[in-house]
Amino acid sequence: MVDVGAKSQTLRTATAEAFVRVSRDLAARIRDNSVAKGDLLAVARLAGIQAAKRTDELIPLCHQLPLDHVEVHAELTRDDRVHLTSRVSVHARTGVEMEALTAVAIAALTVIDMGKSVDKGMVVEGLRVVEKRGGRSGDYIAGPSA
Repeated sequence: MVDVGAKSQTLRTATAEAFVRVSRDLAARIRDNSVAKGDLLAVARLAGIQAAKRTDELIPLCHQLPLDHVEVHAELTRDDRVHLTSRVSVHARTGVEMEALTAVAIAALTVIDMGKSVDKGMVVEGLRVVEKRGGRSGDYIAGPSA
């Protein structure tokens, strides 16, 4: 694990996103909130929040961070994709990019778990850090997604 003890605590934020491409049938069920396991978007959102809080348990050598805030959004797009975004903030000595990525990755896997009885061909796309602020390396803003 990297020694961050000499760094000062500062506000650090990260935003990440991912998409899950779903079938028309599953998209219709998400819109109607008729997925057998329940409200897919709400459960994916909660799973993402829980995952961000446990990132250090999931990714080796990741620092345990006292997160100040985690928000996850899940919405169905017009082109039958579930768009997942997370924003995480902390006052710490290291950044929260991995927490933001973990949040959307686990939210995406939750979409797949909840929708797999309807659509076995779902695909996770575009998992990435969209923005990072704070810390010694400065700010980062990603370009448009592919």
